[in-house]
Amino acid sequence: MSADQIAAVSGNSAWMLMSASLVLLMTPALAFFYGGMSRQKSVLNMMMMSFGTLGVVSVIYILWGWSMSYGTQSIAGIFANPFELFGLKDSIVDAEGNYIEGAAGYPNIIDVGFQLTFAVISTALISGALAERVKFSTWLVFSGAWATFAYFPLAHMVWGGGLLSHFESGFAAWMFGVTDGEANIAPIDFAGGTVVHISAGTAALVLALIVGKRKTFGKSIARPHNLPFVMLGAALLWFGWFGFNGGSAFAADGMAGLAWVNTTAATAAAMLGWLAVEKIRDGKATSLGAASGVVAGLVAITPAAGSLTPVTSLILGVIGGGLACLGVGLKYRFGFDDSLDVVGVHLVAGLWGTIGVGLLATDAGWFTGGGSDGFKLFIVQIVIALVAMVFAGIVTAVIAYILKATMGWRVDDEVEQQGIDFNEHGESAYDTTGPEIR
Repeated sequence: MSADQIAAVSGNSAWMLMSASLVLLMTPALAFFYGGMSRQKSVLNMMMMSFGTLGVVSVIYILWGWSMSYGTQSIAGIFANPFELFGLKDSIVDAEGNYIEGAAGYPNIIDVGFQLTFAVISTALISGALAERVKFSTWLVFSGAWATFAYFPLAHMVWGGGLLSHFESGFAAWMFGVTDGEANIAPIDFAGGTVVHISAGTAALVLALIVGKRKTFGKSIARPHNLPFVMLGAALLWFGWFGFNGGSAFAADGMAGLAWVNTTAATAAAMLGWLAVEKIRDGKATSLGAASGVVAGLVAITPAAGSLTPVTSLILGVIGGGLACLGVGLKYRFGFDDSLDVVGVHLVAGLWGTIGVGLLATDAGWFTGGGSDGFKLFIVQIVIALVAMVFAGIVTAVIAYILKATMGWRVDDEVEQQGIDFNEHGESAYDTTGPEIR
């Protein structure tokens, strides 16, 4: 290996380790974001759901998650053999003690860490739909089961060489009657529109329907108890997302730089788009709206960050922010209790970002010079979004009904009314009783 090659590998390794650390930060950031949106008596429980997910999914990812996602023994193209690389066997060093090189040229163990953080945040996102009414123990079991049966298979299908990895020469070719290479119709999912946001948003919707509403839903307004927490969480999510999208270039190169700029452009535009809808509809532009618009923009640009220009990222973002703001109202129209707007933000913005890249991808989108191939790409993006929704929805429903019949989802009505923090964790977030008198 030449000196230049060694320098390149070292630089890429450093960037990917930094990116993995940034994505890891996103789960505690989500805890602040969701915790601030919760009521005072349930904030610790909401934050613990994110931290609990960080514990459970990290452990199972090392044991079988990496193997199921990126193992070579694919089972029907849906998931890989969980025992092939169990416990990261044959994934760290070779027989001579040298670090195994990963697909992108740097040590494979770095990519393990990077992908682990994706699995964690994807699962933790779902918890926002269940605020203030479910057992912590049931959530922990669900997080492990959902990561195993929904996230790891989707990661394998889209990124790990599975069924959807070969869309260009598989289903898309059959759908349009073309052969591999004749048309630019391979699906685009740069950093996880399908695997992360559409799957998590769909799971949130399914759980909201199965678990049921809070006793106060539709009867009283559940206001966020700490808006500074919400804005801090959004800020940290934005910071961490540069690792999420920039790291998905898998190198410290121009693609990572493009993803960084596109992420900033779409997020800023989405925040303004959300605030504009709020101002027109409600007469006020709120801090909660600004924070939510930030997250909606981050979600929307995730599948498209490497395929747009900064200008088309602005377009994708402002539309995504506006759509997500309107999408939050779906829970009131249809009567499902998506407590902290996971469906409105992650499912709606994730669907738009995944489909929108089919319209706006540079020189390939339907509206940006792709012609008939651009239209085909647009259709393929719709299909992969629907596949992710159907797969995640079915798996989530099966897991949710099994847990409902065994462990049970809901805390007692009295516990829900009093607040979960003390009853589930023996703690309260704030001391409201004053100093103890001895």
